[in-house]
Amino acid sequence: MATPANAAAVEPGEEVELAVRTLRKEGKQVVTLRAVQRGSDCAVECEVYPVSGLRVDPLIPGPYAFATPEEATGFVTEAVQALTQLGCEVS
Repeated sequence: MATPANAAAVEPGEEVELAVRTLRKEGKQVVTLRAVQRGSDCAVECEVYPVSGLRVDPLIPGPYAFATPEEATGFVTEAVQALTQLGCEVS
């Protein structure tokens, strides 16, 4: 997952979306991971839809803070790899 060329030049108050991945299992959305950079801060935001139960609204753990855009996108990449090993598909 490449980091946008302008990611290092994010102005305070500006947001750059570094990566977004949505994963589904058996056709149902399970999680959306979104890596963002706001100024000098980087984070991964998550929306988690439990597979069991009838919950309509997602759980929103985090956000998870990272020192660099590379660390944030690396987290998303590794999470996607783990979830695909558990039978999820990236959409």
